[in-house]
Amino acid sequence: MPVTERDGSVDLPLSGVTVVALEQAVAAPLATRHLADLGARVLKVERPDGGDFARGYDTSVNGMASHFVWLNRGKESMALDLKSPGGRQVVADLVATADVFLQNLAPGSAARLGLGAADLRDRDPRLVTVDMSGYGGSGPYRDRRAYDMLIQCEAGLVSATGTQNSRTKAGMPASDIAAGMYALSATLAALVGRAVSGRGAAIEISMLEATAEWMGYQLYHTQGTGQPPRRMGLAHPSVVPYGAFPAQDGVDVVVGVQNDREWTRFAEDFLGRPDLTTDPEWATNVARVRHRETVDALVASHTARLPADRLVACLDAVGVATGRVNDIGDVLAHPQLAARDRWRQVDTPSGAVHGLLPPFTVAGVELPMGPVPALGEHTEAVLRELGYSAARIERLGREGAISVPFESSLA
Repeated sequence: MPVTERDGSVDLPLSGVTVVALEQAVAAPLATRHLADLGARVLKVERPDGGDFARGYDTSVNGMASHFVWLNRGKESMALDLKSPGGRQVVADLVATADVFLQNLAPGSAARLGLGAADLRDRDPRLVTVDMSGYGGSGPYRDRRAYDMLIQCEAGLVSATGTQNSRTKAGMPASDIAAGMYALSATLAALVGRAVSGRGAAIEISMLEATAEWMGYQLYHTQGTGQPPRRMGLAHPSVVPYGAFPAQDGVDVVVGVQNDREWTRFAEDFLGRPDLTTDPEWATNVARVRHRETVDALVASHTARLPADRLVACLDAVGVATGRVNDIGDVLAHPQLAARDRWRQVDTPSGAVHGLLPPFTVAGVELPMGPVPALGEHTEAVLRELGYSAARIERLGREGAISVPFESSLA
């Protein structure tokens, strides 16, 4: 008996698509959360003893972990012990109903569980398999531990982030997010390809390779010059003026002059210095980069004369790109997000929170923002959909192959 689609998902882009995910942490859960956002049914397989370890990262969201709440809305949680024969059989039965099987276990672990991509696709050529790892399934780094910060370091992201005197990692899990987004886009492409050819695909995503792709500008610059771009903090190594400048009220405002046409408007209408549009020491970006400190000092002396609101309004009026240097609290209250009605209530086992709508807007469709699941919340219901009898489910529970919440009818 196939697993059925969720009620209310018939008008969504991925309505009718079932995803089985052996996932944890950030990269894989981000990919599958977006698949759920688009209407796929995502069955998340977790360990009975604590589940996805991201559940324990912190207790900041009404006692739940912020990473887990961010990444796991709209999914159904099944608590299965994959070390037990019964748990492995349940996963095999789930995958037999699936369109996509995605996993980010340690390299080789899925194959040892009988869930290797080649074997699964031999049994079902229409299946899309997605294997995610830190370094890929081959090569000398294959079996190395891979966390976001480690990959940011290996891929050179840390070397490009920070100030001239200090390297730093990105403030969000950039390597995890890069891998998750490439897993999402590749999965969607494979589903489109299957609709045409009738065949699925075996996809492999490496965090290192995803992050290295994001380093493209730095890689090509270094190839071409023999030197990596300088770390510049909020400034830009090859564009001036481009960075944060002080307003009168102490707020930092970013100013970005991308080309010499913009410089002409900026010099004439904001700085009041039309002479700087023809002076060879100022008129071209190449010259301004050479005299960065002088240019930046002049710009700062003008921005500091106005409070931030007036400064942003003036720069907008002359057609120069600008923005505030916000903190996270400012983003929560951002007027653009409020004006576009981007916040929705998301239910969790410990109470409702506010979450942002998915960043892809589909005209005429409200993408779902389903509840965040409790560990094992859907185990029993999904097994019943698969045709498991109450006696069989109870036996699996006694054997420790599955775990169900205390309010289950089996308790």
